[in-house]
Amino acid sequence: MSSARLFFVGGLLSYRALFGWLSPWILIPTYVVAPIFQILLFVYIGRSAGVQSDEFYVIGNALQYAAIPCVFAMTNTIAGERDQNTLGAVLATPARRIPLFLGRSLPVIVNGFFVASFAFIVGGALVGISVPTSAVPGIAFVILVTAFACTGLGLTTAAVGLLARDTATLSNIVFGILLVFTGANVALSDLPGWMSTIAQGLPLTHGIEAARRLADGASFASVGGLIAAEALVGLLWGLVGYSTIRVLEWQSRIHATLERA
Repeated sequence: MSSARLFFVGGLLSYRALFGWLSPWILIPTYVVAPIFQILLFVYIGRSAGVQSDEFYVIGNALQYAAIPCVFAMTNTIAGERDQNTLGAVLATPARRIPLFLGRSLPVIVNGFFVASFAFIVGGALVGISVPTSAVPGIAFVILVTAFACTGLGLTTAAVGLLARDTATLSNIVFGILLVFTGANVALSDLPGWMSTIAQGLPLTHGIEAARRLADGASFASVGGLIAAEALVGLLWGLVGYSTIRVLEWQSRIHATLERA
């Protein structure tokens, strides 16, 4: 199998297998209903406290919700192989590891993009925010880069999932960290210094800030640095995740720990 076929076809089949045994309706409350309720919750909290605008919370929570498919799904597409006792067969193949593992990230990125875009459009319409039409293509691109960055973090949690059995708890912890640290609902300037410093190395932080500036009328060129930083953060997390998976694969061959955690 060629690397391109392994990347695209293999990744798609793996992602379909992740949800193949579920009813599609299970995805509705997770990917459609939940992000809207999260947006409405923080919008009304913000209105009561008089802290930030509706736009601030819509953009922050819409982009932050990309973490659900990007972290949870990316973790389960790899760590879930162990739970189904198919990880050994996957790693026994002579296929190149980069397309084998990274190909599984492409459907996740697309999923994260559509979830965040839906939340932004519908959530914004419900609370009545107004975004310049000229900013829409730029915001869409930022959402795509943010989904990529978040999936890089998901690859790292997938690697950790090869060591720990309870990946759901791990993914929920990561989701909570992203909700609190990335400026989705509290401006970075209002966070303690150590939290805002950590936020610089997390996905979503730079993407959320770039989307907010675009929505306020900033030019795409002026947020280029933020977009590049978001992409770099995602790339670094992806490299950490991929490297960790390869190390664990090597160790599992030596210590016969492939199916244990």
